[in-house]
Amino acid sequence: MNMRSKILEIFKEAVDAVRPENVFPRLVSLDGDTLRVGERRYMLSKTQKIHVFGSGKAAAGSAKVMERLLGDFLAGGLVVANVADPSLKKITVCVGSHPVADERSIEATDQLIEAMSRLTKDDFYIYLLSGGTSALLERPFPPLILSDLQAVTRLLLAAGAPIEDMNAVRKHLSLVKGGRLGHMTDARGVVLVMSDVIGDDLDTIGSAPMYRDRTTFQDVFDILKKYELWDRLPVSVAELVRNGMAGAVADTPKAESPRIDHVLVASNIKAMETAKQAANLTGIPVYIVTSRLRGEAREAAKSIAAIAEEIMASGNPFPPPVCLMFGGETTVTLRGDGRGGRNQEMCLAVLKEMADFSGWTFMSAGTDGIDGNSDAAGAIVDAFTRQKARKQGQSIDDYLARNDSNGFFKQTGDLIITGATGTNVMDLAILYISANI
Repeated sequence: MNMRSKILEIFKEAVDAVRPENVFPRLVSLDGDTLRVGERRYMLSKTQKIHVFGSGKAAAGSAKVMERLLGDFLAGGLVVANVADPSLKKITVCVGSHPVADERSIEATDQLIEAMSRLTKDDFYIYLLSGGTSALLERPFPPLILSDLQAVTRLLLAAGAPIEDMNAVRKHLSLVKGGRLGHMTDARGVVLVMSDVIGDDLDTIGSAPMYRDRTTFQDVFDILKKYELWDRLPVSVAELVRNGMAGAVADTPKAESPRIDHVLVASNIKAMETAKQAANLTGIPVYIVTSRLRGEAREAAKSIAAIAEEIMASGNPFPPPVCLMFGGETTVTLRGDGRGGRNQEMCLAVLKEMADFSGWTFMSAGTDGIDGNSDAAGAIVDAFTRQKARKQGQSIDDYLARNDSNGFFKQTGDLIITGATGTNVMDLAILYISANI
């Protein structure tokens, strides 16, 4: 197996480790009338059944696992996901839109609100929360309408705003984000969280529909000013934010509900730790550099290339051969109208920085299988990629200027295509430096 194949196999191991079918059986079980969720125990009455709700890219797959684990204790439920699953018997899947909410997201959210609001204080539920929820789960805060939210989301995406800034804004323009959904039911519940944000901050994951929110309308104003978007907002959005800062509109809940617990079940670092174990089997030293890679994809690429060059030049901080892992989520400020995503853009930028070197391989891909506005998860590059591009007469700078990394890698044949993986714990990048440089 060549190094490219080994790296792709390592990535597959990482994704498999955080798929719902591999995560939940280790954490959730029933022992008589006791529900175990990690270290927590919930005593159920002999007649009490468990309702299941959820939202996110992993919601459908997670619901399928829950049907099997809960068996006769499952009362039913509803999840909002990006794909349907007709095999589910007791849990309904409503399909929304991602990365920008549309009418499907609102219709699905309305059905979820209705189902959850029917529960009483004597009921118990499990909520399956994963990345993608911010777009899939949506109900505009009056008097806003869907087009207002779509406009703001697109502005933030184009500006390259990181997820924590995007979600701070989204929470204040929605009836279901920032803890507001959790306040729509009096039932007791536990939220099982698959993290797609750096630091696994419960305030940010999925825009925190069931948690509390530390951000304020003032924060929203500051964020929109920071990205020079305030004067480009729909008038209704600017008015809502002003009213919120003035105290005329209630802010998001600032305290956790005592009736809702949160349990982190999957994260980027957990995926990388599994990937490291798989990589160790190759006999090559493996190091996790960070699970907090962020900032502009092109700038992150420069840092990664600098590490690679130092290893080649001096054997520091690790002598070759060596495999380094980076997790997190970068951003891209759009300047062109091409196809691609943060992972493909970072790979293309690394290729540019490493153009004069050989003996290296680099990949970066999204664990959800979707990178930006393309059908690829990411890309894998090495010195041979540069050779192919030169023979084809392709200019890396031209493709970067157009934000068309997907178009570049289609020509060189270096795209990673996985399809939707059913999970989402941000991105994984792997750098390999050979001993034969």
